[in-house]
Amino acid sequence: MEVQETRVQTDRVLTIPNILSMARLVGVPLFLWLILRPVFGGPNSDGWALLVLMLSGVSDYLDGKLARRWNQISSLGRLLDPAADRLYILSTLVGLTWREILPLWLTAALLARELMLLVMVGILRRHGYPPPQVNFLGKAATFNLMYAFPLLLLSDGSGWLASLGTIFGWAFAGWGTTLYWWAGILYVVQVRRLVKADQVAD
Repeated sequence: MEVQETRVQTDRVLTIPNILSMARLVGVPLFLWLILRPVFGGPNSDGWALLVLMLSGVSDYLDGKLARRWNQISSLGRLLDPAADRLYILSTLVGLTWREILPLWLTAALLARELMLLVMVGILRRHGYPPPQVNFLGKAATFNLMYAFPLLLLSDGSGWLASLGTIFGWAFAGWGTTLYWWAGILYVVQVRRLVKADQVAD
């Protein structure tokens, strides 16, 4: 979750928010295995995959909430939280694209944004800056995508529930992708300003 810069950070590792973030990371390969079981001839485990994804969303909300309430904001937590978000998005993209639930163009659009952000992080490191902090827009994009993916997984079925999953899943996917790129462009603008300020200072 987004954390205000004015809050005091700690170097503690074993905090409740960090443990929640670590649990989310452990859930990434479990989720990917569950979602890909039908591809390799195993039973359909979409229900369990949805449960893991929902628990990830709950823990994503709780880790930031508890970190602020209990003053357990940590440097490690600020790395673990966005890392878990991105790994869940990546694993879901792989699983849903492999299952042919997501089209390749959407997967390519989201991966291209991640590649762009990696380039920006590399530029920041060359200039001695840490990775950009998660902003509200980026978090909103992630929430939209995390709602979209389980709904789209639900759409891979029949009946009225699958129909609702298709409608709402694509609505969240559209908003999430748009916000994801918008947040990415703001990161690029931020990096450009920092680099330009460095050049002026030199």
